[in-house]
Amino acid sequence: MTVWLQSVGEPVNRKRVRRLMQLMGLEALYPKPRLSVAVPGHRRYPYLLRGLAITRPNQVWGTAITYIRLSQGFVYLVAIMDWFSRYVVSWAVSVTLDAAFCLEALDAALRRATPEIVNSDQGAQFTCPDFTGRLEAAKIRSSMDGRGRALDNVFTERLWRTVKYEEVYLKDYDTVPMARENLGRYFGFSNDERPHQALGYQTPARVYATA
Repeated sequence: MTVWLQSVGEPVNRKRVRRLMQLMGLEALYPKPRLSVAVPGHRRYPYLLRGLAITRPNQVWGTAITYIRLSQGFVYLVAIMDWFSRYVVSWAVSVTLDAAFCLEALDAALRRATPEIVNSDQGAQFTCPDFTGRLEAAKIRSSMDGRGRALDNVFTERLWRTVKYEEVYLKDYDTVPMARENLGRYFGFSNDERPHQALGYQTPARVYATA
């Protein structure tokens, strides 16, 4: 696309073309990173949230992994969000898909509060004994999405869409530290400064503080 535009007299570079294609939702068809690969032998848990009224902070946390493109390659991002307040309790970035960064995010979140339920997908990072063991030790109930049911974790999936369209797609992260710095700034803004219509135009931090 960049070469073709330059051939017809448009002075654009590859980064600008990539950013504009992302904003328009245009992309090549290619195999994407598989983020929710189950491991035989890992324990799976039923989905507990169908029909559940979420009425207070720390009743349900949701967690998931997404990937963030860099100029060369990509990194993985995990976040733990309180579903009632939309507050991002913790997050972490990694260049690999092992469970370590998910455990880092979980440990940071549990130092702040203890939820009643943590909902995740059935990926190996969330079904491994280290992750589920931490939840069991804290007497937290595990809930897991059904296979192929992204809407089971709808609030976390909406978070990924917002992060990418309002932050990631507007910038070109060259390095992992750059990604981490900018994501940290964005989550700080989202938690502490942005009012949400669904929260009566309060910020997530203000609503979460009622816990």
